[in-house]
Amino acid sequence: MTRRKFLADAALGAAALTLPVVHAEHDVVLIGGHVIDPETGLDEKRNVGIRGGKISAVTKAAIRGKQNIDARELTVCPGFIDPISHGQDLENDLVQVFDGVTTKLQLESGVEDQDAWHKEQAGKRICNYGTGAGHGHARTKVMGEKNEEKQATDAEVAEMAGLIDGQLKKGAIAVGFGIEYRPATTHWEVLEMVRVAGRSKASCHCHVRYGTLDDNASALVGIAEMMAAGATSGAPIHIVHVPSMALRDTPHALAMIERAQQHGFDVTCDFYPYTAFGTGIGSEVFAPGWQQRFGIDYGDLEWAKTHERLTAETFAKYQKEGGMVMAHAIPESAVLAALKSSATMVGSDGGLEKGVGHPRSSGTFARVLGHYALNRQEISVMKAIEKMTLRPAKRMQGRCPAFKRKGRIQVGCDADIAVFDPTVLSDRATFDNPAAQSVGFHWVLVNGEAAVADGVLKEGARPGHALRS
Repeated sequence: MTRRKFLADAALGAAALTLPVVHAEHDVVLIGGHVIDPETGLDEKRNVGIRGGKISAVTKAAIRGKQNIDARELTVCPGFIDPISHGQDLENDLVQVFDGVTTKLQLESGVEDQDAWHKEQAGKRICNYGTGAGHGHARTKVMGEKNEEKQATDAEVAEMAGLIDGQLKKGAIAVGFGIEYRPATTHWEVLEMVRVAGRSKASCHCHVRYGTLDDNASALVGIAEMMAAGATSGAPIHIVHVPSMALRDTPHALAMIERAQQHGFDVTCDFYPYTAFGTGIGSEVFAPGWQQRFGIDYGDLEWAKTHERLTAETFAKYQKEGGMVMAHAIPESAVLAALKSSATMVGSDGGLEKGVGHPRSSGTFARVLGHYALNRQEISVMKAIEKMTLRPAKRMQGRCPAFKRKGRIQVGCDADIAVFDPTVLSDRATFDNPAAQSVGFHWVLVNGEAAVADGVLKEGARPGHALRS
């Protein structure tokens, strides 16, 4: 930065701070922050005005608000959008808002009924929230519990398709799949669910059928299945948490998705920046033979409740008990490949329950931005923010136009804004302490209302809005 630019930036902030607040033009003004907007490429000092929950000004000119916030040493960017957040409750909002997250979507699993779910969430949320229609929920409703090994009849598949269609008509943002957890799901069943999604232009967010090192049951095979389904139906495809599925084969999986994008196919994917995946120890993922499929053994498994590494004996014990286990199976090279890929966005895949869970639940976004972009400089800050804001907004906006106003710092957009100190921004969540809050976010605004103010949670704030198609 030149001396002249430094003095100009300082003058811009100082002028705004000295303005009287009478006859304020805006409700809130963020003064002199370093504003980053991935869509326009803005990467300079600006004053940002907010009025009625919307961004009302992004300008070099001095503006005044009823509340003026000094952001001169801070960075101002869009609030982060988590497209795969299983923690859809206040406990998880309380940690994710300190990670800069302002919008959380449950799209991989979805829910059984949009109306009931939204009614339950109304008025209780810090972050904006939305969900999809879940294939797994439809399957259970049609076929009953413990349907993982049951193959559906054509009549049952048709009934599931009708349920998915009904949820899309109720405003479900997307259709979610967890095919690995329901191995009896036939290819035809997948095709029929994706066909219904395609009619409504709903993206399909898929935990693919396979995630092993076996070439015949690899993530490449699972991704190909979903791409074929999308090609026959016109439905956009989104592959969730690629490194935890593809493991050391992640670069090949990403190349497959990138090449499809280059040929105009509507496919995207997400990742989280950790070298262990977490899932239920009693799920189909840990059916006999898992050691060979994932290239790990009992000692690579960590029991979430106690953080102990497992043995054959404790594995058998906890499988009967049920709960989350962390599998330390993802190489750092896979995380870096996803971080740098042109195809990816960031998604936590997180969800705490009484403080128990994976650190991705609390630290995903600060880890990408702080550890990988600011500290290690593996990617630029602009690119990191784009993966956490604009890319998920663009994925959702075709089906849910409200996202045209998210993931951006532009006049008319929703005032979902994260304000952070780049010199201290850091994730603190660990496998031993997965609920530890990230540090460095001084202000987090949701629909123009402060959820975090001067680094402190605003007690009682529930500014989150529902998002439906």
